[in-house]
Amino acid sequence: MESRVQGAADRHSRGYNCAQAVACTYADLVGLSEEDVFRLSFGLGLGMGGMEGTCGALSGACLLTAISTHGEGGKAATYAVSRRLVERFREEVGATRCRDIKGVDTGVVLCPCHECVVRAARIVEEVLLAEKAV
Repeated sequence: MESRVQGAADRHSRGYNCAQAVACTYADLVGLSEEDVFRLSFGLGLGMGGMEGTCGALSGACLLTAISTHGEGGKAATYAVSRRLVERFREEVGATRCRDIKGVDTGVVLCPCHECVVRAARIVEEVLLAEKAV
């Protein structure tokens, strides 16, 4: 599969929230339309509903995991893959919470949103898609 990381970055530049930019890029590979995934991931932006919680790009990646496993191996399998995505993201970015990544409390930005989208998309390809051969 040809990388779609740039597609995720382009979607973010066009106004998709971080979760939508990642999840919509791979919608067809998990059997859903981009429109459906766009709607499903709308509330995950800006750290879930604008609350600066879990990074939207990471949430979008985990959403793809849930959709792509759709019962194969149950919750345990979905959790295991999601855990790998989260761990890789934390290693690369330094945090998983939007507030921490943006440096709201420290003044130190760990990673700009656009770069979080790029990293999450790359991790989707390296972990989820490589493992699932979607």
